[in-house]
Amino acid sequence: MPSTRALKTRIRSVKSTKQITKAMQLVAASKMRKAQESEAASSPYTRAANEILTHLASQGVTDQHPLYQQRDNIKSRLLIVIATDKGLAGAYDANVLKLYTQQLVSDNAEGISNETITIGRRANRFVSKLKGTSVAAAYQDLPDDPAGSQLRAIVDQAIEKFESGEVDAVDVVYTEYISTVNQQARMQRILPAGYEMVEVSDAVREAQFEPSQEEVLEAVTYRLIEAQVYHALLTARASEYVMRMMAMKNATDNATDLIDDLTLAMNKARQAAITQELAEISGGVEALND
Repeated sequence: MPSTRALKTRIRSVKSTKQITKAMQLVAASKMRKAQESEAASSPYTRAANEILTHLASQGVTDQHPLYQQRDNIKSRLLIVIATDKGLAGAYDANVLKLYTQQLVSDNAEGISNETITIGRRANRFVSKLKGTSVAAAYQDLPDDPAGSQLRAIVDQAIEKFESGEVDAVDVVYTEYISTVNQQARMQRILPAGYEMVEVSDAVREAQFEPSQEEVLEAVTYRLIEAQVYHALLTARASEYVMRMMAMKNATDNATDLIDDLTLAMNKARQAAITQELAEISGGVEALND
């Protein structure tokens, strides 16, 4: 049995670890709420874009647009895979990279070549070691609200590769936030461009499009693709913080249980030491009496 001093040292060490995991749990919970709010705030914009595109499609404006053209035979694919920059997020990275790997295996079996844009250090580290795909670009340490030049760089590169014919499809592999107890790795097609058919309001139906419907379509299509990538980044970040929070909660609970076990062991060791001392004293007294 370890000595009382050794057990005290281990208890202090576990308590320090518990304080760290508890703090990380609270930080992740706070960031998760902010990520959820950002995701909810982006939804009205996406709905408005879908409404405009539904109306323009009914007018036949999207029929000849290059970003909407479905290619019958997909020979190459660009995958945008979203993972974390740091660990300690449970099975988050494993789930999304498993889905990504399954798609690579499927494409390889069908003779489809791949390129990958990685978002997050874990994704870049994983993809760079694989054969059969190349890293077209790598992004790290994106902010929690990834709007701006970095988001546009990802979208611009995807559109450029699709329009030039370098790739025939662009898919995003990410983790979708469904609830605090349910996050699911999924893959979404962003090119060829697609949108959800929704009911068109009278305001959109009666609106005047200036300078022309074609130019409005060009702008709205870009914004829709941007919104889809943006939404994937936001929901992936919300999922990351949920899983990080749960991982740290489990670590904190395990630390509490370990502290209880070590405290019990220390008390037993202390009691054994006291019993041994009493036995030695009793033996000494008996020896003196003899």
